[in-house]
Amino acid sequence: MHNEGFEGRYSFPRSRLKVLLLENVHPTAIQAFREEGYDVTTVKGALDEDDLIAAIQGVHILGIRSKTTVTQKVLDAADKLLAVGAFCIGTNQIDLKGCSKKGIAVFNAPYSNTRSVVEMVMGLTVILTRNIYDKSIQMHQGKWDKSATGAHEVRNKTIGIIGYGAIGSQLSILAEAFGMRVIYYDVAEKLTLGNARRYRSLDALLAEADVLSIHVDGRAENKNLMGAAQFAKMKDGALFINLSRGHVVDIDALAAALKSGKIYGAAVDVFPEEPRTNDDPFVSPLTGIKNLILTPHIGGSTEEAQEAIGEFASERLLNFLNRGDTTFSVNMPNVQLSEVEGRHRFLHIHQNVPGVMAAINNIIAKYNLNILAQHLKTNESLGYVIVDVDRGYSKEALEELKAVTGTLKFRSLT
Repeated sequence: MHNEGFEGRYSFPRSRLKVLLLENVHPTAIQAFREEGYDVTTVKGALDEDDLIAAIQGVHILGIRSKTTVTQKVLDAADKLLAVGAFCIGTNQIDLKGCSKKGIAVFNAPYSNTRSVVEMVMGLTVILTRNIYDKSIQMHQGKWDKSATGAHEVRNKTIGIIGYGAIGSQLSILAEAFGMRVIYYDVAEKLTLGNARRYRSLDALLAEADVLSIHVDGRAENKNLMGAAQFAKMKDGALFINLSRGHVVDIDALAAALKSGKIYGAAVDVFPEEPRTNDDPFVSPLTGIKNLILTPHIGGSTEEAQEAIGEFASERLLNFLNRGDTTFSVNMPNVQLSEVEGRHRFLHIHQNVPGVMAAINNIIAKYNLNILAQHLKTNESLGYVIVDVDRGYSKEALEELKAVTGTLKFRSLT
């Protein structure tokens, strides 16, 4: 710590704050942290639990993608961790409750790869509807099969979308521009775009969709959302696309539906078990099945999307580090804050229990500090207090603020 100013001010120097970025996080993120003066370490691939436990000690900011799992054991070993950034959409690989209990903020990039995923779904829809994939394989084998049999336009076909969030709703717009009829199913009330129609029953949607595309999140309740019973309720000869999460589909049931001809064609980008690195083999019951396109979890893997994710997630983390802003945090009370200029800022994350605010204000009054601004926001488990004061303060004031009952994290910014 350094101290300077009227009575002193205590703020951790950025060069001593350690940032660990895994899984080939985009260079824009690495550059953003380094330009701000942070100590950045990068790792090319994912880390398993034991390796992450060893690497996480002394780390203040952890950046991951979808293959690194942040478990309770990892969090127990994380002695300095302030925030975790998921440089992807999902956060199901992170123990969010465990992070909240330790006052660790979690951020993701929920919108940055939306367009990339949607474009891929539309491309796959056309490829499957026209038998392009199988025709291409035949051509590589020296077979010329010029035939229109089984090939159709997507215009006037019905696409059923399960999950009408950022990706599902954007897909709705593009599919409609292709001339498709759009129906969707979502457990939550959503704003319907264009001429799309919401179905209250999943079974009703399955029965009408010529193309079914899944866009749900990774919560445990969505496991095997599509199983043998659901495939049986689909139209004979329908197409199936999953670019969401691997565990939402019973892979054996999908394989059976394709082999029987119930499902005419499918495209799968995500799997219940995925290789940790590009050097590991891919093994699945889906390999070798006709009219089935398999891709290695690349729905959001365009250069544009990865750059956007790098920019968005790093900006969220830097805003949290530099000024305490928790906008878009998935587990913290969301508070939008201005830059710290001409003032000193206290950031106090605590268990949401009675009396914390009173204790903080009593300490501020005891040390005769003048408040310029004060914010309190809570959720069901956490409270977040931000206090801006107009002059230096004693180290004893900080120690008392850190000792308030229920305190999880405390930082001072100058």
